[in-house]
Amino acid sequence: MFTGLSAFPLTPLLEDAVDEAAFTGLIRRLAEAKVDSITALGSTGSYAYLSGRERARVARLAVEHAGEIPVFVGIGALRTSQVLANAEAAEQAGASGLLLTPLTYQSLTEDDVFALFATVTQRSSLPVILYDNPGTTHFTFSLELYARIAALPGIASIKIPGVPEEPLRAHERIQEIRAAIPEHVTIGVSGDARAATGLAAGCDAWYSVIGGTVPSPALRIIQAARGGRHSEAFAESERLAPLWELFGAYGGSIRVVAAIAEELGLAGPACLPLPLQGLTTEQRACVRGIIADLELYS
Repeated sequence: MFTGLSAFPLTPLLEDAVDEAAFTGLIRRLAEAKVDSITALGSTGSYAYLSGRERARVARLAVEHAGEIPVFVGIGALRTSQVLANAEAAEQAGASGLLLTPLTYQSLTEDDVFALFATVTQRSSLPVILYDNPGTTHFTFSLELYARIAALPGIASIKIPGVPEEPLRAHERIQEIRAAIPEHVTIGVSGDARAATGLAAGCDAWYSVIGGTVPSPALRIIQAARGGRHSEAFAESERLAPLWELFGAYGGSIRVVAAIAEELGLAGPACLPLPLQGLTTEQRACVRGIIADLELYS
């Protein structure tokens, strides 16, 4: 299950509550596109802003509307007891796997993080994706910690940050990780702008932001890479360069993707959880132009 395109949908809000109609619409859209998996409640899904009750409901909705597509559910929280409660809710919802990030307020040590993953893998029967996202968690995994955690029973995949831009360095980085972890643990690239590079370098999966809202271009990249047509994958990624530039210019991908969803009628206005304000009117005009220029409709 932990290969190919894993699409990370938004969890749209409406008047400070989960917009269930918009969320289920996004999930059905991904199922119809036949992505390889759906990861609900990732960073794009605003998991850290939702209560345990809201997250349990979102997990259930994702599984109910995904059809035969496997659903992974983010369970990160500040306290281990909350993580375990989220894992139990995801399992009861019928999730196929768990996405775990070390969410923190106080700084975490490597032993803290290892203990968290060890506890979850001991207490849950679902396979676990290690989610390395230093941009949001402010915790950076070492290669040694990758190896320690990947050796735990139940660890199925590692979601790594974006690979180096230069292909040779990207290949070296993936080989370095591969040599440190068990063979059955897959490596998934994140950072959409570097996905084609990561896939060419040997990543097994792409954990994708844009794939959760407009999956067609992401599917073109992953399908080309799977077929060994890396020049084709790079060409599609280069075509999307104006979108990747907006991700960097507007404070990260979530605001841009939310604006795309709103412009396409997939979510209502101001669908992000406050205090996230979304994009300005001028910035939205740029997003509208990118949608038209790149034909980001499906």
